[in-house]
Amino acid sequence: MGVTAAPDTQPTAARRSDPLLQPLQLKKLRLRNRIMSTSHASTLDDGGIPKERYQRYHEEKAKGGIALTMFGGSSMVSRDSSWGGGQVDVSGDEVIPWLQGFSERIHGHGAAIMCQISHLGRRADAMGWNWLPTLGPSRIRETRHRNFPREMDRHDIDRVIREYAAAALRCREGGLDGVETVTGGHLIGQFFSPRTNHRTDEFGGSTENRARFGLMVHEAIRRAVGDDWIVGIRFVVDEDIEDGIDFEECLRIARLFEREGHVDFFNAIFGRMDTDLALAEHNMPGMSQPLAPFLPAVGAFKREVGLPVFHAARIQDVATARHAIAEGLLDMVAMTRAHMADPQIVNKLMRGEEERIRPCVGASYCMYKKVACLHNPATGREDRLPQIVEDAPVPGRRVVVVGGGPGGLEAARVAAQRGHSVVLFEAGAKLGGQLLIAVRASWRRDLIPIVDWRAAEIERLGVDVRLNRYAEPEDVLAERPDAVIIATGGVPDTDWLDGAEHCSTVWDVLADASQAKDDVIVYDCTGRHQAASCALHLAENGRSVQFVTLDDNVALEMEYSSRVIYRKRLARTGVRIIGDNALIRVRPSGNRLAATFRHELTGAESELVASQVVIEHGTVPVDDVFHGLRAGSMNDGVTDIDALLERRPQSPARPRDGAFELHRIGDAVTSRNVHGAIYDALRLCSAL
Repeated sequence: MGVTAAPDTQPTAARRSDPLLQPLQLKKLRLRNRIMSTSHASTLDDGGIPKERYQRYHEEKAKGGIALTMFGGSSMVSRDSSWGGGQVDVSGDEVIPWLQGFSERIHGHGAAIMCQISHLGRRADAMGWNWLPTLGPSRIRETRHRNFPREMDRHDIDRVIREYAAAALRCREGGLDGVETVTGGHLIGQFFSPRTNHRTDEFGGSTENRARFGLMVHEAIRRAVGDDWIVGIRFVVDEDIEDGIDFEECLRIARLFEREGHVDFFNAIFGRMDTDLALAEHNMPGMSQPLAPFLPAVGAFKREVGLPVFHAARIQDVATARHAIAEGLLDMVAMTRAHMADPQIVNKLMRGEEERIRPCVGASYCMYKKVACLHNPATGREDRLPQIVEDAPVPGRRVVVVGGGPGGLEAARVAAQRGHSVVLFEAGAKLGGQLLIAVRASWRRDLIPIVDWRAAEIERLGVDVRLNRYAEPEDVLAERPDAVIIATGGVPDTDWLDGAEHCSTVWDVLADASQAKDDVIVYDCTGRHQAASCALHLAENGRSVQFVTLDDNVALEMEYSSRVIYRKRLARTGVRIIGDNALIRVRPSGNRLAATFRHELTGAESELVASQVVIEHGTVPVDDVFHGLRAGSMNDGVTDIDALLERRPQSPARPRDGAFELHRIGDAVTSRNVHGAIYDALRLCSAL
């Protein structure tokens, strides 16, 4: 099945001049531009089948103008290649009709679609799904997935090769444009690397022997699908570890694949994926890493090979992507997480609206709540929420938003996009709320575009923004609103602690570095970024820090990549970490403070002494204005949960005679996070 032509809406000048908008020919497949999304495990499948929700997620990228969307990260070719759920299952024929519907849907918008097919080898889970033992070239355990693989014999090798070929054929019968396999930490890559391949037979030892299994897989795939169909390989260009395969060795293997002629492109990756740290720093780098950290290495690889080269790794902005194509470093640039933030990237480029692209901030929230973007809650929820906010059936309502943090900004943006007249009150001199504090901490500075993008959007939409206005109920009522959204956030919760008056909060320390003493106890009761980022910020600025947490380790409420980065950096800066302890009181001790803790498991009490105790216990709502308006509202401030979840209007008819509906969102309800506040705003206001 081929790709149908999309409407030609791009300006002629842009087509001539922008490297990103130039087409690329792969055999008979014409990709309409140079922007793609790589395969990833979105966990939107239904028992391994990519059904409606899964397809809608990828369809939004196709609607947005992308050339190629890949899906099915780590799709399983064999029944013993599961890590327990969240993968597409291409090991049986049940998937074929779903692939056919999927490909028709994507092709209908002018985009191409491919699937990643793989055997996980030792990365699989022997104690989940089928409870089958894991396999590997050698009996070497992976740290991250914790299973002991059995060494594959020739029967295993031949079986898995057949299953790769059968899976690829199912993808072709499903109407897809191609597939890619994976090296890296997956089975083919496990054969490549002397770290994981200690064999002494024809599949181990020399470069040629270690490449043999992968070459046989691709030969079998090519025989199954024919010469005209696209087959690629997601190919590691350097494992970046002493006993692994380095750049030169990877090049030798790449040339073997080119010589055999069964591969049509290399999708280049860097490093390893066998530990949380390797994934966070190499395979899927987040905001703790520089932009496009491996682009130079991949560009060097491209200069040495003859096949087209694709690449993804923190290429989150159009300028970097354009540079990669313009300088010949890549043939296709993958903006995978950037498309979670904004699936309309290409359409906005073609319309000359590059500045309106919702930015990926590299927060890696999508690795925690698959595939939820930190500040685009419609992603992964396309069956319930719009990526493009629609005009209201009856526009022109008067909407007042109180609070200019992320939730309030989103509420103002969405309400204005619906065609309503919006006033936003913000007590501070700048928009941003708690994020203005969060971005003061070391590697979290890249969060500020969450604010900047919305500020630009509401300016474009004509929202009446009133800074330095602490809105009282009478200020809100003076606007004669039809709807009022309270997004006033919260303030640090300190009432729970005996001796809180002696303590500082994370807000205090991050907002004013001069308040930090030389030796500090940071106490964390949430497992979120606030306390961990504060402790790291203090330690990196020369303070002696002890970090005590109620949990058994640091950052338990975060995605694995942030957890491991915090653990690494706190260890590197000498921060002492104490887990499983609840802070129960703080008292003066001379010119210092004594903090008493109770061990969560044993009940034993202990005491630590420092010059300063910094506490983090979430926030309590700032809700005075909400309660001041409640009695006069038509709904008594109650948000109908059923209507909210079903995206029905809370008040279908426009209120009359001075009545108004009243709602609160985000931390004005209870202590949560940025995503929660923005999600509240979108689902409430997109039905307003």
